[in-house]
Amino acid sequence: MEEVSQLTEFGKVFIILLTGLLLVSVTILLSNFLAPFKPNPTKLSSYECGEEPTGNAWIQVNTRFYVIALVFLLFEVEMIFIFPWSTVFGQKELILADHAWGWLTLIEMFIFVGVLLLGLVYVWMRKDLNWIKPNPILTVIDTGIPMSAYDRINSEIYKVKAFSMDSPPLMAEKEITQPTVKPAFKPAFKRTQK
Repeated sequence: MEEVSQLTEFGKVFIILLTGLLLVSVTILLSNFLAPFKPNPTKLSSYECGEEPTGNAWIQVNTRFYVIALVFLLFEVEMIFIFPWSTVFGQKELILADHAWGWLTLIEMFIFVGVLLLGLVYVWMRKDLNWIKPNPILTVIDTGIPMSAYDRINSEIYKVKAFSMDSPPLMAEKEITQPTVKPAFKPAFKRTQK
């Protein structure tokens, strides 16, 4: 007499999920009870790696990193599907048992890789894989001064006096007297009564 399982397939999945949640909860609770709690400014900072956080945390991330991550993920998934196929396709016993099996798997994999390459060519032709290159705009200011005047100023050789700590500063040579200016307002302070 065959034994009938009391647990359905959904029950097995439920037990696995329950066990995973239980293990994660137990390890988090154990770390809260057993780990020493000694906060200091370094541990409480945003980065513990030694990098000083400056500026606002809400920065705009360039979209090119997102596109590259998506393409990387796409081809990683492709490798996950190709690896089992290659291990099965490499079994000589399986192919010798039925020759149609080998051709079927080969055609199936060519279709899979072809669809992926078609998607890559489509994205490439739309130029979604190009890095976002800024178009620098040079500011042009029309001053009315001819460029020859700038060239003449830049080509002149200027004499620079040697600096030494012994010579008096230039401001000390001329006495500059400024008239004393009285403040425009007089601050008044009031005492608060207790």
